[in-house]
Amino acid sequence: MNKKYHFIAIGGVGMSGLAKYLLQQGFEVTGSDISESKYIQELKEMGAKIYIGHSKENVPCDSVVVISSAIRMNNPELIRARELGCKIYHRSDMLAEISRTDKKFIGFAGTHGKTTTSGLASYVLTKANLHPSYVVGGIIPDIHTNANFDNEGNIFVAEMDESDGTLIKYRPDIAVINNLEADHLDFYKNGLDSVIETFQEFLANLRDDAKILINNDNSGNLKLKGYNFITFGLDEAEYMAKNVNFANGYTTFDVYHNNNLLLENVKIILPGEHNVYNTLAVLAACNESGVDVSLLKEHFETFSGMGRRFQKMLTIDGIPVYDDYAHHPTEIRATLSAMRSYTQRNVVAVFQPHRYTRFQSLWEDFKSALSSADRIIVTDVYAASEDPIEGVDSEKFTSELKNAEYIKGSIQDVAEKLLPTLKPDDIVIGLGAGTITNLAKCLKKAKEEHQWI
Repeated sequence: MNKKYHFIAIGGVGMSGLAKYLLQQGFEVTGSDISESKYIQELKEMGAKIYIGHSKENVPCDSVVVISSAIRMNNPELIRARELGCKIYHRSDMLAEISRTDKKFIGFAGTHGKTTTSGLASYVLTKANLHPSYVVGGIIPDIHTNANFDNEGNIFVAEMDESDGTLIKYRPDIAVINNLEADHLDFYKNGLDSVIETFQEFLANLRDDAKILINNDNSGNLKLKGYNFITFGLDEAEYMAKNVNFANGYTTFDVYHNNNLLLENVKIILPGEHNVYNTLAVLAACNESGVDVSLLKEHFETFSGMGRRFQKMLTIDGIPVYDDYAHHPTEIRATLSAMRSYTQRNVVAVFQPHRYTRFQSLWEDFKSALSSADRIIVTDVYAASEDPIEGVDSEKFTSELKNAEYIKGSIQDVAEKLLPTLKPDDIVIGLGAGTITNLAKCLKKAKEEHQWI
């Protein structure tokens, strides 16, 4: 590997994790971003030199330059890197390179649950003192980081993103596919068929001795062909969760492997059936990697979930406010179902559509997914660099829903209008991958400024 790396837009959770991993191994890291963040501050404390603002002068002449799919071709630093003849890595190239070690690589993939499963695996392995190395797409609770290099352990855990097709670059020893659905339709033009094509290419590139674990209850996964899969699920599978029980704020179940009891009374505090699948995926992957999973059992109970996954942000005069990254109908449906099992309060869902292409393609599915909320607030679309599509807007969408209201403007505008209408028996959850994550902060600001409620 090279000794110097320069990250364009280093402040995101994914890019900062890669930079952190390199810093921990003693590599020299520089970077730039448009604004300060907690991730940038942490990287500076670790020794990275980071510039605020993009400028051609920021690029060292002898560095590998790392970019993400969000970096445009006219970025001045990218232009300068080409002029200097620097090697340019996509972030997926960087992750693929650091995964090529003598450590056993467990990679989590699929439409939903990648961050939770990779984070959960990293968490329980760390708590069991098995010294994993990892790079995941969120901050792990209690550990308070998204990446770590540990020379003592023999396992490397990572989240493998499929959104832009770069999944095919990875070669894990153990590949876990949580589920497959149509998503990222700006890239996958033919929906699920295109997703399946990418995953088939990914599987074809794996070594012959790689193990492939799939959720056997997911219809998308069952479209994958040509391999001896190791299955997990709640119905018929090699790894099965049985006797699932949701009660008293906990979910408990027994885990069977080939019809033999592997672990009894596994307990998690994460609500919802989807988190049973997530836990089962991690247990199966760890067991297949040779870990004594009995060492992990007690630590599943203390995992409180990844940041932005059913995350409680604050309580305003007795009204809990949650944040969730759910931006696909299946994720929204799972989150609202979990919330229903968790509380008897009236659910107020504040939904920020993410990307016009996704909103257009899954319009009816979004309507169905949101329908279980008692009240629905829809904000303006978070474009994520996409151009608007005529006829695809939040006001029209809201008009087709019951118990729904469209509030235009910024998230602060939404908070200002929402706050005085909340009732003592409500529970609020922000849903989306964009600026909706600021909802709780904006509600707090609105209350402080206006002293409502």
